[in-house]
Amino acid sequence: MIMNNLNIMIVGVGGQGTLLASRILGTVGIKKSYDVKVSEVHGMSQRGGSVVTYVKMGEKVYSPLIEKGEADIIMAFEQLEALRWIDYLKDNGNLITNEQKINPMPVITGKAEYPKGIIEKLKENYKGTVSLDALNIAKQCGNTKAVNLVLIGVLAKRTDIEKEVWLEAIKETVPAKFLDVNIKAFEAGYEVS
Repeated sequence: MIMNNLNIMIVGVGGQGTLLASRILGTVGIKKSYDVKVSEVHGMSQRGGSVVTYVKMGEKVYSPLIEKGEADIIMAFEQLEALRWIDYLKDNGNLITNEQKINPMPVITGKAEYPKGIIEKLKENYKGTVSLDALNIAKQCGNTKAVNLVLIGVLAKRTDIEKEVWLEAIKETVPAKFLDVNIKAFEAGYEVS
């Protein structure tokens, strides 16, 4: 998948590493000499609220925003966020979602219940859906905060951008003291079929 333009949405909850993921994706695009636009939309990110980032890359990108039905790939760090933003996915797009559940405030306060069967509904309605327990994979790699790199590995495998470019971008973007575990997490995600 590429390249006229590639529209990627990263959706998650504050503190999950969505912003680092967007920086890595932007760096990948720059390394490929694409026009790159990254736009971050913060909800109550410091309080576990929704965080959305748009990453667009290609020959020429005119707008940083992705409208409904325009995302080639949605990378969701949490399954309810995948459901919340699914209308933005193209008909033939790919949804990559972590199976993790993080209760939003209405669920925490008892005013709502966490929806059941989200992953099953997404897979039933969107053929390009890949779900995985990225939190457990990251834990096995040595750090639960590396969920973002596990998901990036899955995403990278679904583009025609060379693996070496992804690894170079990770090395340039991730702090040195976390590099080994993050590369391990990327590799683990890359191997998910």
